[in-house]
Amino acid sequence: MAARLRAAALDLPGAWEDSPWDGDTVAKVGDKIFVFLGAESIGVKCARSRTEADEWLARFPQDAAVMPYIGRHGWNTLRTTGAIEEDELREALETSYEIVVSGLPRSRRPPAGPI
Repeated sequence: MAARLRAAALDLPGAWEDSPWDGDTVAKVGDKIFVFLGAESIGVKCARSRTEADEWLARFPQDAAVMPYIGRHGWNTLRTTGAIEEDELREALETSYEIVVSGLPRSRRPPAGPI
C-alpha cells in the first residue's frame, strides 16, 4: 500500500519527491511538504485546525496520532497497516495537498488538475 500511496501523491499536479532529512521521504508541492511518506504510515495535514484533525484520533485511536512538532497545526500520522482503509488514506493525502496548495501564493500554485 505504501507504494500506491507514494504514486498517488506524486501524481498530483506539481508534486515532487524530496528527502530533506536522512531517512525521510516527503512529497512537496512548490517548496511545501504535503505528505511524509513512511513504510507503515503517512503524515498529512488532516485539517486547518487541531480540533478538526482530532476527528481522525477519535475514529481511529489505534491508527492515528498527532505528529510531533507540527501536530498543533492539524498534522497527524496515519498508519497504513491498520484499520484505516486505503481510500480514506488517499482522501487524507488529497486533503493535505489541497490545504497546502491553498496556502501557496497564487503565482506558485500548480495549474489546476484533476485530483
